[in-house]
Amino acid sequence: MLSIIQYEELEILLNDLDTRYGYDFTEYSKASLQRRVQRLFAADKFPSFAEFRYRLRHDPHYFRRFVEEITVNVTEMLRDPAFYRVLRTVILPVLATYPFIRIWHAGCSTGEEVYSMAILLKEAGILHKSLLYGTDINPQVIEKARKGIFPMSQMQKYSENYILSGGLKDFSSYYTANYHLARFDAALGEKMVFSTHNLAADSSFNEFQLILCRNVLIYFERDLQNKVLNLFDTSLENLGYLALGAKESIRFSPLDSRYRQVGREKIWRKGL
Repeated sequence: MLSIIQYEELEILLNDLDTRYGYDFTEYSKASLQRRVQRLFAADKFPSFAEFRYRLRHDPHYFRRFVEEITVNVTEMLRDPAFYRVLRTVILPVLATYPFIRIWHAGCSTGEEVYSMAILLKEAGILHKSLLYGTDINPQVIEKARKGIFPMSQMQKYSENYILSGGLKDFSSYYTANYHLARFDAALGEKMVFSTHNLAADSSFNEFQLILCRNVLIYFERDLQNKVLNLFDTSLENLGYLALGAKESIRFSPLDSRYRQVGREKIWRKGL
């Protein structure tokens, strides 16, 4: 009979990972973490929690698999087209007045949203003076993001998102089809920097005009949410923009009084 990972055992695992590898998941949502750890435990057919714990502590390769499995890597290009339409019509015209534009995609997963932003910047005529930073805790997804190669099977959906977001061209002009893969224009990737970054532990590394962290905070406990929001506040210049996911908000956070929401989308401007 398959054993169930208990909360107490989950805490032991999380403390092990912090001590052994420096990855701190202790302030992630416990219910969500427990489901994903349980799924991995069952998939890899461990006979006991003790053997699962031993493997994680002593096998760095398996630890990498663990990180890949328990971090949420669901993403798509131009997800929520109405959000991207607001970026096109409201946010980018303001950013266009800056001499240089720095944008941070925190928790970027495999990079689809970073490429989405690059396409918008190109169509706004400001990609040449922009730099996009994509970061994630998971090194495997960062490697995928650097390649700019995505499944061809997703291109119809992405093309629909593109049209709904106000796209100006034929979406297929941005990639080259190669059997079941789509390789995106290298000129887009030249304006991107991808690296690992742990929102729970790492500090600010630049000053940005726009920070996007969509559908990441929902997996954190409230204290960690506030810690990450403060990190974004430190990293965002005055009058810069912060964009979150559809189910996320800065209401009741330390930032609430110093930011103003832009329209109905989950975008806030600092210092107004």
